[in-house]
Amino acid sequence: MVPQPLGHRDERLAPCEDDRVTDSEGVLHVSEAQGSDSAMEAALIWARARARRDKEPEPATGENTMPGIQRRLSLDGAKLLLARRDGRTVGFALLAPRARTLEVFYLAVDPLAWGSGVASRLLLSVEKHAQDMGRDILELWVINDNERVIRAYERSGWLGTDAVMRDAASGRIERRFLRHVGQDRSSCASAVRSDGRVRPAR
Repeated sequence: MVPQPLGHRDERLAPCEDDRVTDSEGVLHVSEAQGSDSAMEAALIWARARARRDKEPEPATGENTMPGIQRRLSLDGAKLLLARRDGRTVGFALLAPRARTLEVFYLAVDPLAWGSGVASRLLLSVEKHAQDMGRDILELWVINDNERVIRAYERSGWLGTDAVMRDAASGRIERRFLRHVGQDRSSCASAVRSDGRVRPAR
């Protein structure tokens, strides 16, 4: 499943200790969430965001998108991060550690909150969790022809690789992107081979 940082802005919000930011839209707070209710909130946001992305007339139901969320949450070490603004859930990220990386399986923002910095806030929280888990490389897979989202990731320092695969569910081609936590894009590039594999630390 492809994570989509919908509504991402150029500017990066400064990290704060409790992951709480106040802006013109209200108080935005990112925190780890558990339980079926939180998973359903994420599933509904994913359905709405995907429907907007793919120009579908109606979003899928939470019941239809929930299995994918639950499958990734069952991975060892998986975490669900919910972004809430003034008590309303507006976005989420779902991530889990791999052998040498932290993979972002989902990153989505409710279409009503696109362009308000929610994705930027989630990405900062993902980086903090990577550091807490002892991972310095983030990875995710992006639909290869989703140019708007790819540009948003690249602005945040993600580096596209030559590694591609076809998603079994959608049939669409996806490309692997990597980001070196705490370093700029050029540093990330030096740590990643063109085939998408991470070079050993020296």
